[in-house]
Amino acid sequence: MSPSIVSLKRVSRRFVGDIFALREVSLEIARGELVAIVGPSGSGKSTMLNIIGTLDRASSGTVEIDGLKLAELNDDDLSALRAHRIGFVFQHFHLSPGVSALDNVADGLLYTGTGLRQRRERAEAALRDVGLGHRLDHRPHQLSGGEKQRTAIARALARRPLLLLADEPTGALDSSSGEGVVQLLLGLHRQGTAVVVITHDRDLAARFDRQATMRDGQLVADTRREAA
Repeated sequence: MSPSIVSLKRVSRRFVGDIFALREVSLEIARGELVAIVGPSGSGKSTMLNIIGTLDRASSGTVEIDGLKLAELNDDDLSALRAHRIGFVFQHFHLSPGVSALDNVADGLLYTGTGLRQRRERAEAALRDVGLGHRLDHRPHQLSGGEKQRTAIARALARRPLLLLADEPTGALDSSSGEGVVQLLLGLHRQGTAVVVITHDRDLAARFDRQATMRDGQLVADTRREAA
């Protein structure tokens, strides 16, 4: 197996009192792996994704991303890690209203140190890669749900991430648009990006190489699909 891009060792996330969102979760995700994280609402899936994505910090345990121990990084280091190695895709797109698809994607590169011209060039290339070359100047209100999600994927793709984290990326889409998004995620995986997706859709999860099942803040199952 390839070296880990994600390593969680006995990771817990504790809130006020004895409220735990995660309890001693250990998980290794290899470079280029395709993983679905499944489980009921409140099981800790999103908390785990936020910790992996450096948007939240663990209360205890060890978190490493691409060999870097997050507890040893300051806020600037974490921002640089997100900017250069991690891409995010969310269910509700998180696009800026009144801003073109091109600039929504380009703005996702603001913290990479890339100049404006190169940001826009990379944004245009990413949008063309997801089939939106004809929508560069369209604002979010002019895009369909599937096009908004493809724009969000292009924003992540433009970073050329080693790790892509997606939280219910098909949850707000119809079946046709959702399938288009799934194919884009599978394509990123084939290009070598590790893709980690939270989903309630068991049919979608069954198409992934690996399923990690969460319940009550704990990892209760970790299964791999048998090779055909």
